[in-house]
Amino acid sequence: MSRKPELRGRAARLARLFPAGRARQAARTPFVLLVVLLLGGGLIGLLVLNSALSEGSFKLDDLQKQTKNLTDEEQALQRDIDAYSAPDALQRRAHELGMVPGGDPVFLGPDGTVKGVPSPAALRQTTVPPAPEALGTQSAGAPAPTPTGSATATAPAASAPVTAAGPTPTPSFTPGTAPTTTPGR
Repeated sequence: MSRKPELRGRAARLARLFPAGRARQAARTPFVLLVVLLLGGGLIGLLVLNSALSEGSFKLDDLQKQTKNLTDEEQALQRDIDAYSAPDALQRRAHELGMVPGGDPVFLGPDGTVKGVPSPAALRQTTVPPAPEALGTQSAGAPAPTPTGSATATAPAASAPVTAAGPTPTPSFTPGTAPTTTPGR
């Protein structure tokens, strides 16, 4: 048997203001409402967080695909650069532009003297390797073109003697002379 202690003074006056039977029920209503609101807010928060994470996941996937595509493109461009900077490709392009291998170099001293024996660039026929683009674009059934020595270099119309600023005489160029070779070239 539980007996309630009697209230005196101010507590007794406050107790009379509230009905005796509804006091416990009235105190539970705000607590239950607070718990329901917290649970509902938590669920909505989780839903928003889950949506943000899945959106970030989709963005990450798109960025990874874009990175892969850009990496593939970079590698393809690097292969093109390597193909164009290969020695045989440089030789072919130089030949297409009309360039010929240079002769022996001559050096000028600070006083204007010529060091070395100058020789003109040799006009010689060379076989040029086919371009890498031409090899890659042929169909399987088409025969491959054969490089021929038909590319001829033309000699200048009038050959003039090459003069130097120094006291060393320079030989004149004649189209029938054989090119001089230098070790390592």
